[in-house]
Amino acid sequence: QVQLVESGGGLVQAGGSLRLSCAASGSMFSLNAMGWYHQAPGKQRELVATITRGGTTNYADSVKGRFTISRDNAKNTVYLQMNSLKPEDTAVYYCNAGVVHTDLRYREVWGQGTLVTVSS
Repeated sequence: QVQLVESGGGLVQAGGSLRLSCAASGSMFSLNAMGWYHQAPGKQRELVATITRGGTTNYADSVKGRFTISRDNAKNTVYLQMNSLKPEDTAVYYCNAGVVHTDLRYREVWGQGTLVTVSS
């Protein structure tokens, strides 16, 4: 069973920064693309950023130039550095990973979410 454990959420003032981390644990054949999504109250879950195993990144337009996604393949960990935070960034942030399990089946795995609150 592969698990994703997020950390780093919290309360920050507008203009501030936070760094989220997500570590994958458990038995797996390979860890492919990883990403971050967020879900604000009353809204659908939306993509924030993704990164392939080789380091190719993709960002939502709303976070380009402010957020940076990175990963450490040796640690099976993905990070999200969030700068110049805005109140509209307030949401639960979820980590996502594409995992090839030991049975060689591909499945997407989600973390439990971490709350980011940006005060004005």
